[in-house]
Amino acid sequence: MRWASHLRALGHRVSIATEWRGAAADALIALHARRSHAAAAAWKRKHPERRLIVVLTGTDLYRDIRSDRDAKASLDMADRLVVLQEEGLKELRKSHRRKAAVIHQSVPRIPRAAPPSERFLLTVIGHLREEKDPFCAARALAHLKEGDVQLVQLGKALSDNMAKEARRRMKKDRRYRWLGELPHRGALGWLARSHAMVISSRMEGGAHVVSEAIAAGVPVLASRIPGNIGLLGKSYPGYYPAGNDRALAKLIARARRDPAFLKSLEKAVKARRPLTWPDTERSALRALLAP
Repeated sequence: MRWASHLRALGHRVSIATEWRGAAADALIALHARRSHAAAAAWKRKHPERRLIVVLTGTDLYRDIRSDRDAKASLDMADRLVVLQEEGLKELRKSHRRKAAVIHQSVPRIPRAAPPSERFLLTVIGHLREEKDPFCAARALAHLKEGDVQLVQLGKALSDNMAKEARRRMKKDRRYRWLGELPHRGALGWLARSHAMVISSRMEGGAHVVSEAIAAGVPVLASRIPGNIGLLGKSYPGYYPAGNDRALAKLIARARRDPAFLKSLEKAVKARRPLTWPDTERSALRALLAP
């Protein structure tokens, strides 16, 4: 929807579909190399001379293109490829890298709200699924002595087991709350007033919630994976080894106890803001579709 808005502003007519059924168009933008393979292949059979652009997700870059035949074929047939952060280029072989562009996801400026003074508020935002390691932050609470830390988790459980685990952890530790899926405005409200956000994913193509945290100026405690490094930068001071809840606990404790460290995270996040400007993304899309 965001890209459609940008493309329309650039003068294009855009339709959005879950599959291509032969509708007339000058170009096809396919989101996800594996899942959109059938549409991409059908498009190229019908219109071999017209442009096919494939946008690569985290599961594309860090799993599927290594082993899935359809994902590999989508990369081969695409005229242009898009990755959502610069580290993603490293996952592509040279022939694919030559036709790839980096387009960061944009976010309108999000007003920062005052964090609560009586507790240290952390948020985890994203659907509960394995790739996100959704309970790493909840596990980290067991290693924290601070009673004033509150961890709020937002996102739909994508399995019954995930929902049961979230409920179990709420009963086990009063510092943890799972609120389920909220409207986007509500999730942004929690993000904007957080002292920090945790992104604990094992695999990301370029999480939009990280871009939202950047736009809001909210410090991020991030797993050290390429998808996060590509958004926050190699020298960002708020990383921990993916999956290591003890290391995350130490990072949380440092952010809680050391105002100078928390301020350094905020400063580093704000330095990345130009990457999330809507004009930046729109200009990149203009260049992507240029003759």
